[in-house]
Amino acid sequence: MTSPSELNLIALRDFPLVKPQDDLAALITDSLAQSNLALADGDIVVLAQKIVSKAEGRQVKLSSVTPSAKAEDLAKSTDKDPRLVELILQESNEVVRTKGPVLIVEHRLGFVMANAGIDQSNITHGDENDSALLLPLDPDGSAKALRQSLEATHGKKIAVVINDSVGRAWRMGTVGLAIGTAGIDPLWDRRGDKDLFDRTLEITEVGLADEISAAASLLMGQGDEGTPVVIVRGVDYRSSDGGIAPVLRDKEFDLFR
Repeated sequence: MTSPSELNLIALRDFPLVKPQDDLAALITDSLAQSNLALADGDIVVLAQKIVSKAEGRQVKLSSVTPSAKAEDLAKSTDKDPRLVELILQESNEVVRTKGPVLIVEHRLGFVMANAGIDQSNITHGDENDSALLLPLDPDGSAKALRQSLEATHGKKIAVVINDSVGRAWRMGTVGLAIGTAGIDPLWDRRGDKDLFDRTLEITEVGLADEISAAASLLMGQGDEGTPVVIVRGVDYRSSDGGIAPVLRDKEFDLFR
């Protein structure tokens, strides 16, 4: 593997609003055709988490949620809707930290993130304005199914990355983060390589899937852009079906917990 000297990122414009049970692979194929684009070997298809969750029916009405006593207590200390807090707890292994309105948890998938990745933006709310969108049940599985369908349709070897926007404990602002992958090793292990001065790299591992997600996020945007699918072309990567697990740091080495 080598670092690219040039990348091509292509956002699929005018992508339709996604509804439950929609076939994302078919929507991507139609969008490619409308843009006179074709997938190529080595392309990476990056999808915003929201459209995957929407297609999989992961939208929940808060009016259907009964908060527990623990959720009621956390809601008071974080000034959140107790029904939303209950959903966060249901999607989490543990509460890592709270401070003011911030509620950091370990998601059931192993990610440490605010609010278990549950979001209320860019979704339809209806009259009650009380909907929330959960992460996909199995982002790696979703990415794998999409990859298989797209490869079968287009006859090209590609990779798929599902991207979410997250904050970070030590910096302001959100960035793209990979929560599911298929066909790509999310870590580029550079230990043993040489630097410019012939010094051997001892600890360097590149979060390749996260860097791809962050780049794609520039085109996806965070508001009303309506571009939830980006084709990334020009990355040299190693194919892998291992999913996102290699990037998750073991708790014993996590200095924030």
